[in-house]
Amino acid sequence: MIKYLITTTEALAVPGVLLGMLFAWIYGRAGSIGRRILIISAAAGFIAACVMSWLKNNTKLINTGNVNLYIFSISIIAFLILVILDIGPIRKILGEKSGLVLTIPAAVLTFLQILYSFPDILASPYTITLSGNTFFSTGFLIRFSGVLLGIILMIVLFFSAYLVVSKIKIGPAGALVKLAFFVMALQQASKILQTLLSKRIIVSKQLFQVVKYTYNHQNMFTYGILLTVVFLPIVLWIRSFHVNEPYENPAQHRKIKARWRSIRRWSSALLAAMLITTLTITAVKSYANRPVELSPVEECEQRDDSLYISFDQVSDGHLHRFAYTTDDNITIRVIVIKKPGSSSYGIGLDACDICGETGYYERKGQVICNRCDVVMNVNTIGFKGGCNPKVIEYSVEGNYIIIPFSTLIEHKSDFK
Repeated sequence: MIKYLITTTEALAVPGVLLGMLFAWIYGRAGSIGRRILIISAAAGFIAACVMSWLKNNTKLINTGNVNLYIFSISIIAFLILVILDIGPIRKILGEKSGLVLTIPAAVLTFLQILYSFPDILASPYTITLSGNTFFSTGFLIRFSGVLLGIILMIVLFFSAYLVVSKIKIGPAGALVKLAFFVMALQQASKILQTLLSKRIIVSKQLFQVVKYTYNHQNMFTYGILLTVVFLPIVLWIRSFHVNEPYENPAQHRKIKARWRSIRRWSSALLAAMLITTLTITAVKSYANRPVELSPVEECEQRDDSLYISFDQVSDGHLHRFAYTTDDNITIRVIVIKKPGSSSYGIGLDACDICGETGYYERKGQVICNRCDVVMNVNTIGFKGGCNPKVIEYSVEGNYIIIPFSTLIEHKSDFK
């Protein structure tokens, strides 16, 4: 669950804040037509993301790198147009239509933010089932709950950012929105350069070093966007306790106090959601990605060009790991575990088709994939499918499980 919460939060938290701020700035001045355009663009972006998700997971028609290159390029252009249209002289020329005209680049940004952020999240049910979980299994429900929590966090960020930014004047709100989208544009520009450098369309050692740094510090853009927003709810929250607005009668005074209580609540919600987001992508992610030390490789007999694993050595019901090192120094690992309530054994490579050679470990009597954290059904180890260990050929002779070296060498490529 934690893994999917982190993935969803990293994908959706920033778009939630950005779109909440953008809607707050544009929505009030766009008029009824502009509002419809914004809502339609959001709906169209979500539909396009659904189509993109299906195409990415069911066809080979989508080249993600090329698609993202177009998304980032158009997003930067739309942002620049938005900034230009909001310059004072141009705004005066447009007059009353300025709000509606600003809606066009804002709608493009909305569409592209959703199109870029949602496809992989929408594919989560498909991704989870690849790990051997059916839609109605406990494992699926636990993991998908992480996705739902991330989506709920995004919704809270969107509405709280919208309601907080809508409480300030259009000028400061616009400056805040443009600053946040400027940070986003810097991130997208770095990704464009990364793609161009990887395709060798551009060759530059200096740019490569810049892109390398930004690639290894992607979260700094997230922090930058959150920092552009965080001071606003803090200021409004503090100010809500010291309201000095003039009023003519008690009813008007109560109305003012009620409005500031609402501002305080949404400021608190935005701060709480931003704190949860920050903790999720830092402390929680660090905890979830902490390395799990695999149990050491055990000794076994190696003779007649085979591994000879004694039943006495593996009959305790725990996970045991053995290995054979090839002449070119590649170590091929094997796991063996006695199945509960049975005299049979689960035997396979310490690797699988989905997660590669990351291996398996034992936790509280369960066998866990070291990469995707999927709990193996011990009774299915030795059978193909899901995240199960790769099946290998072996034989039983007397008190030994015998695995030929030739069988292990066939899977050498799995451990490179």
